[in-house]
Amino acid sequence: MIEPHPSGGYILEELAIGMAAEKRLTVTEDRIEQFAEASDDFNPVHMDEAFASKTAYRGRIAHGLLSASFGSAVVGTILPGAGAIYLSQTLAFHRPVRVGDIVVTRMTITAIDELSARVVLRGEAFVGDELVMDGDATVRVPRRRRKI
Repeated sequence: MIEPHPSGGYILEELAIGMAAEKRLTVTEDRIEQFAEASDDFNPVHMDEAFASKTAYRGRIAHGLLSASFGSAVVGTILPGAGAIYLSQTLAFHRPVRVGDIVVTRMTITAIDELSARVVLRGEAFVGDELVMDGDATVRVPRRRRKI
């Protein structure tokens, strides 16, 4: 696992297939409420325990895209880091994430296109040993650092 680059972000020439970074984030009531506010998604399966307890999930679950946003946190702050721009994302959700779960999201570079300055990262998110989500992100990466 790599650490954030001292400059805040890696440039294209510093990246290699197999580089990986991860972030651990806890799903809290506050995160769910803030995500609902930001996305305007107040589905009661996320917000109302009485409603959610009667669903197939037998209780509240976090928004899937809240968990997916943890991959964006890795891309934007560690690998590649500052200056990286999301172009596309595929996602598959395998298990629900609940309040109190600690989600470990790992992003691994699987392809580099030097001509277009794009990289593909395989994203995986786990709660304990359980894979809860995976997919691929295509990201544009800076070729050089901006002078400050």
